[in-house]
Amino acid sequence: MAIDQVLARARAGLDRVQVEELAAELAAGALLVDTRPVVQRDRDGELPGAVVVDRNVLEWRLDPTSPHRIPEATDRERRVIIVCNEGFSSSLAAATLRELGLVRATDLVGGYQGWLRVSRPS
Repeated sequence: MAIDQVLARARAGLDRVQVEELAAELAAGALLVDTRPVVQRDRDGELPGAVVVDRNVLEWRLDPTSPHRIPEATDRERRVIIVCNEGFSSSLAAATLRELGLVRATDLVGGYQGWLRVSRPS
């Protein structure tokens, strides 16, 4: 199976968030998680309101049963919105979180770059 197929299958199970919907999601209690590497965050900027979690430890930090979870990861029902740079790896990460039982995990369409285009128009 090619990566495009894997990505399409992952996204089929997600209720992806549009950039314009993000503020309402956060106001409703969603947890925003930025998985971009430090080099991208340094280059492009931080995402306001986001908790930074490296992609390689994401599952351990967000699984409420993990002894290595972050303090915000206490409820499998909480809406979790994953953000990567452009909205590709975040879809795969969100699908994996759903497999762990985080039933409302999803991602941001367009990722940080999509947010940047809407939030800081040139």
